Amino acid sequence: MPRVKRGTQHIKRRKNLLAKTKGMMWKRKSSIKLARPAFLKAGVNAYRDRRNKKRSFRALFLVRINAAVRPFGFSYSTFMDTLKKANIGLDRKILSTLAKDHPAVFAKLVEKAK
Repeated sequence: MPRVKRGTQHIKRRKNLLAKTKGMMWKRKSSIKLARPAFLKAGVNAYRDRRNKKRSFRALFLVRINAAVRPFGFSYSTFMDTLKKANIGLDRKILSTLAKDHPAVFAKLVEKAK
């Protein structure tokens, strides 16, 4: 049987790994031994934080809506309840954007919900 040299595959695998750790600091970007665990841990963190980001943004939306409805004499929970009873089906992201960027429109919405 002929001899099989696998150097090209080895080099390709290393090159791809180092390309994925480009931009990391110190030896994590240049040393295979340190780049591999750094790359794996970065993937774990990215996977977890894609879910945590949704959590964080929802919390931000709630805070913005609550701060915007307080001058109208509402709390967040009572405001959301009145919206539901008035059949206004806007989600929290849209309400938050309205409260932050378009306060006049948000004020009309609050008046309609009363």
